[in-house]
Amino acid sequence: MTTPFEPPPIPVPPARHAVARPGRKLGPIAADVGSAHRAWLEPMRAQYRMSGLTLSELSVRVCLAKSKISELLRGIGLYPRWEIVLGISRELDLPDWPLYRLWKQAAFEAHKSRDWVEGCSEKTALTTAQPEAPIDHRAFRELVADAYQHYAEVFLDLEQSDTAVSDTFDILWLRWHDALASPDTRRFAWDVLRTTVMTRTPHLDGRPEFRHAAFDTVALRSLASESERLDQIAESLELFTAMSRLADTQLDLMVLRRLCGLSQKNTSALMGIALATVRSSERHAEHFLQGILCPPPETEGNPA
Repeated sequence: MTTPFEPPPIPVPPARHAVARPGRKLGPIAADVGSAHRAWLEPMRAQYRMSGLTLSELSVRVCLAKSKISELLRGIGLYPRWEIVLGISRELDLPDWPLYRLWKQAAFEAHKSRDWVEGCSEKTALTTAQPEAPIDHRAFRELVADAYQHYAEVFLDLEQSDTAVSDTFDILWLRWHDALASPDTRRFAWDVLRTTVMTRTPHLDGRPEFRHAAFDTVALRSLASESERLDQIAESLELFTAMSRLADTQLDLMVLRRLCGLSQKNTSALMGIALATVRSSERHAEHFLQGILCPPPETEGNPA
């Protein structure tokens, strides 16, 4: 039987492979590029690699120096104006609207003023009516959006989680062909969501910090007395601190199972992993947490 999170059958295009091109290989994204900037830059770089175009050919098409295009695709130098990004994106056949939303958000992250952003936008010919995403993308979004939101809210406040989920679907729109051509669209999408959420989540010693969620759990809301609530908060804080030490997949499925209330079957469908993997990973996660929260008592050595 189909679970609520399984997307409808959709035609899968043939897998795309990066096209070999002459000339120097495109360098990596600069280390200081922010998460919002990276959100649209990585799909643009992926599309460039698939396009078969060289930097020289792209330079001629958009009337921009090859060195400037290289810098833009690496996130080096000043944050690029929208008309330049749009010109390159149209040669690479990327959809305008999700790219613009991500570009705009990253512009504010780069401390650009609203006047600067609006000034860039006024010089381009975006359609006045926002186009719709592909129908299979919209169907997929309708199926998983609520669960994605619940997951994001464990790690982020309401405004940040809204932005993270919205960005996830914009990135998926930009990379929808790659999502469909991947071994599992659901897994591809989940990886995008997780990356988008985790780049916004505070980390402590390399582990995601989400103890604030202890103050808004189902168990806590069901308690009436103040003392019971305080005990539950302390218990939840200890649990969430231990959960942050889990491996990525184990953490995600424990969040979905324990904090979002999903069944094993729905967790499997949402994350795009086998049901057997969910069961096995959950057992290992529970064993790990048990060892931290309820360690076995130390035994005294026998006297000599």
